[in-house]
Amino acid sequence: MDLGVARLIRDRWLEYGFDSARLVPYDVLLAYPSRDPNRLSGVSLLEADGTVVVESQQQEAGISDPEAEPPFNAYSASGEVQGDLVYVNFARAEDFQTLVRDVGVDPTGKICIARYGKIFRGNKAKLAAQFGCAGLILYSDPEQCVADGWPVWPDGWMMPSTGVQRGNVKDSTWKGDSLTPFYPANEYAYRLDEQDANLSAIPVHPISYGVAREILRNMAGPEAPVEWQGGLDITYHLGPGYTGPASSRTVRLVVNQDREVRTTYNVIGTIRGAVEPDRYVIVGNHHDAWVYGSVDPSSGTAVMLELGRALGKLKAEGWRPRRTLVFGSWGAEEQGLIGSTEFVEDYIRSLQERTVAYLNCDSAAAGNFSIAMWASPILHSLIREAAKKVPDPHEPSKSLYDTWRLKRPEEEGNPDTRPKIGRLGSGTDFTPFFQHAGITALDMWNDIDPAFGFGYPLYHSAYETFDLPDRFIDPDWTVHQSVGRLWGEMAVTLADALVLPLDVRDYAETLQKMMDELRDEHGSRLAAQSIGLEHLESAIANFTRATTTFHQSLGTVDKLNPLAVRAVNDRLMKLEGAFIDPLGLPDRPWYRHVAFAPSSVNSYAGQSFPGLADALFDIDNVNPADLAARWELVRRQLAVTTFTVQSAANTLVNNLF
Repeated sequence: MDLGVARLIRDRWLEYGFDSARLVPYDVLLAYPSRDPNRLSGVSLLEADGTVVVESQQQEAGISDPEAEPPFNAYSASGEVQGDLVYVNFARAEDFQTLVRDVGVDPTGKICIARYGKIFRGNKAKLAAQFGCAGLILYSDPEQCVADGWPVWPDGWMMPSTGVQRGNVKDSTWKGDSLTPFYPANEYAYRLDEQDANLSAIPVHPISYGVAREILRNMAGPEAPVEWQGGLDITYHLGPGYTGPASSRTVRLVVNQDREVRTTYNVIGTIRGAVEPDRYVIVGNHHDAWVYGSVDPSSGTAVMLELGRALGKLKAEGWRPRRTLVFGSWGAEEQGLIGSTEFVEDYIRSLQERTVAYLNCDSAAAGNFSIAMWASPILHSLIREAAKKVPDPHEPSKSLYDTWRLKRPEEEGNPDTRPKIGRLGSGTDFTPFFQHAGITALDMWNDIDPAFGFGYPLYHSAYETFDLPDRFIDPDWTVHQSVGRLWGEMAVTLADALVLPLDVRDYAETLQKMMDELRDEHGSRLAAQSIGLEHLESAIANFTRATTTFHQSLGTVDKLNPLAVRAVNDRLMKLEGAFIDPLGLPDRPWYRHVAFAPSSVNSYAGQSFPGLADALFDIDNVNPADLAARWELVRRQLAVTTFTVQSAANTLVNNLF
């Protein structure tokens, strides 16, 4: 399947007139659910005599396609466990802490059940193992996938009781192939043994909320806190086990997965630059999916193909970009950002030296409410200006910027502010470019109304078919069109501008906000340990002055002198790389960006000053025997962060010595 789709994309790009399009293969560890009737995975609720009360389905109701992937969580440990059940809410660190410290329910040796949502499912699996769970069951609670008054599939686009979210549950210590961290998975790569890889230590399996209701509804133990009560028509209890006539019941969790090294294929297409062919503006999307993937990633794939067709038409009419446009269609993203990570690890030296920016779009139309964006601060100005040039898909008399600002204001409740641009965490293919290589990046999509409180409901289920965008999200396809126009506007601007439209002052503004947040959250705690923030504050002040002076100097650049233009552009495009620490973050050295990284307890969320944040996480509850070492780690990470900000400031100073 991967090869067939990859060839189709390659052939389309060649048909559109790209200068080149080729397949780039890597041999990586992939996980698949067993299809052997004697080795199927699933969850069962059992009576004491073994009678099955309810069991999870092998496929969603109404799906008869024999090739449709059954529900599973890739890279789960295989095995069978049976015993008492404990409800752990979202399986976040704070949920387990509440369960153990405040309520006194011990999950050790129990099968735990958790709602999807709030954090990356791989973090749930890792935390469940750390807290001693024998296995983990995941389900989409109606509170996270069904809005009041909205019909479920097939009459609407809310999740029905038979829908199941798939997804990988890798430990996010590193991204890409599990057996070749830091290096490309090519024919001569050194490969780890699987027991040394970043794979789940316990069995994990997803079920529907219809099955979850039957498993949860007679649980014993304390009533779950109010904020742990979900959307099922039951009272949630914590367990362990069951009560009343169901008191002898147990839960059985069986996972059988096959792992093997297989070839995945990236597709790389180029439109070569006329003046600076060795400078790259990269646009990317992945082409693999859980089952049909009409939104993730196919809505983004369709838009990227259309963007390629449009640029190919311009090229046929005589246009050629100043810099090279690179199109990347990545393989095996869903199994841990594998294709993009292997590509970055393979070409990291060249990419760091030559790449202007990486612009990612997975799900062009995950909703029809408004555009949503995560980005490096240096891209903020470019993004805002590009959005002003694109008509809104629902109100063409207004710009995308106008409606975005009203619907997602930077300051909550104040539509007169700029539109909100989030901080990059992880979760898709910008991660290796930004977090590992230090290349400026963004991720964009059109999202569901945040008032729902969740992302698009049919995410990673077998119901994510072409019908979903065609009937419910974007029947006239104008949302897809607007995302393509915005994506193209940004890419072409970066490829064609004489002086790169990157505003270093936005980086300084963001760092100052992060400094304020750090002081507000941890200032008194740090002061109690005689740890001051004055050196970091000074470094950020120096960075701010350097960005102001540098931006002013752009007005005096001799634009007729190609060496002068090249010099300022190189400093602009390489500023991001100045925030890379070659030693990486504590306990996760693959992540090297000192200013931004995914949270160590939620890979989806962006974390500011991540080395410091990791060191300070839950420090008030650290074992007293370990506390002194933790505070030393805080001091070290504060020094690293301060040095990195000052070092980045120095890259912008003209006469440093």
